[in-house]
Formats: sequence, C-alpha cells, structure tokens
Amino acid sequence: MEHLDLKDRKGLVVGIANEDSLAWSAARHFRNAGAELAITYLNDKARPHVEPLARKVDAGLFLPCDVTVPGQLEAVFEEIRQRWGRLDFFLHAIAWARKEDLHGRLTDCSAEGFSESMAISCHSLIRMAQLAEPLMDRGGSLMTLSYFGAEKVVDHYNVMGPVKAALEASVRYLAHELGPRNIRVNAISAGAVATRAASGIEHFDELLNETVKRAPLRRTVDADEVGRTALVLASDYATGITGEVLHVDAGFHIAGMVFH
Repeated sequence: MEHLDLKDRKGLVVGIANEDSLAWSAARHFRNAGAELAITYLNDKARPHVEPLARKVDAGLFLPCDVTVPGQLEAVFEEIRQRWGRLDFFLHAIAWARKEDLHGRLTDCSAEGFSESMAISCHSLIRMAQLAEPLMDRGGSLMTLSYFGAEKVVDHYNVMGPVKAALEASVRYLAHELGPRNIRVNAISAGAVATRAASGIEHFDELLNETVKRAPLRRTVDADEVGRTALVLASDYATGITGEVLHVDAGFHIAGMVFH
C-alpha cells in the first residue's frame, strides 16, 4: 500500500502560537509521517504555549523567531545549517497587522502600519526562501498560509486582504525563480477556522456561519484538513505542484460571496 513518508526529511515550522494553530496541526502531521522538525516561538511570552507542543513532536530544534528582530530569522537558519546541513521543507504561518488597521478601513490604513504588516506577513516568506535556498540543494517544498480575502473582498478582513494578495503573488514569483533548483513554492488558502489569529478579525463568528450556509460542503473546515494538505505538499506526492494556491475551504471560494 502507498503511504506518505517523510522519513529522513528535515522541516521547519514557523508560526505556531498554541494548540489551535494551523501550523501546529501541520507540524503533527509532518512528525507523524516521520519528519524531524525545527519549531520556532515568537518571544518569551509565547514560549510556554509552544514549548510543550515542540516536545510532543520531538522537535530537534526549538528556537526564538521574531522576524522583526534583526538577525533572529537568520540565526534560525544558521542553526539548521550547523545542526542538519540541509532543509527539505518549511511552513511559513505568520501574519500580523496593527489592531487599528485590522479593524479599520483600508482607506485609513497608515503607511507605517501597511509597511509593518507587509514586512511581517509577506516579505518574511521571501526572506525565508532566500535563506532556505542554499540548504535545499536536493530540492524542497516551501509552504505558506493564505485566505480567500486575498482574492475577493471579505468584510472585516481589511488590510490583510491586499497583504495576503501580495503573499500569493510572491508565491508565484518565488516558484518561478526557484523552480530550476527543484524547489516548489505553494500557498494553502485555508477556510475559516477558529484560531488565535482569526480571533482578531471582527465579526468572525458571522463568517463561520456564512461559510456553513454558502460553502458547497455546507460546513467549515478543521485544522487537521489544512495540516494534511501541508503534509501532501511537503511529500513526494506533490512534486509536480508549484506556484499554486490550494483552497482548503469546503469549496467556499467558488460561492463568490461578499459579506455584510
């Protein structure tokens, strides 16, 4: 019988906040398939929430990673280089916006707030791709998380809409540039899932309710469905897929709804 196997693969997961994180679900599936993982945490405040999870997946590396702190992301990849000498895949699952920008109109978003959100949520993927490239001499898989608000207007998603649109465009350009090195780059456009990140979106409960009404499967998705998709993208079952935005949203993206 065929089965997904990541034995002897080395992977990095950036963006676990707690056990409800989509990145945590992905990390569990990576580990269950045999991968050895490096797990990061944002800061000392986040560490107590992430460290027990890192132990559950026997993370070989557990490192701080705040992409706004100069040199910290580079230190993560340097530690991977020294410890493992290579990297087979990574999952980028970080996004951020100032509260006033996330809850306010895009029209009123400050230049500073927009730049910060873009740097943390989008450019960090580009930085990670640059740092991972020399460690992926045998090819690799880069993954990030997006949302339907990058494609169509979703009320209350506000500044994150154009930021995620830039992230998805970056996926396509990175896939084009890194393809000759057999490095694949894809995004998972996850449906509405109750995570810490999603809790910052106003009226998120309404989005969950509308998803149940409008999605072809008449339900929301769960974190494991997103995590299993990440597992497939990290595996040899997806070696022909790159530059894609894979929707894991119960079909919600075909409904074409704008919420009010």
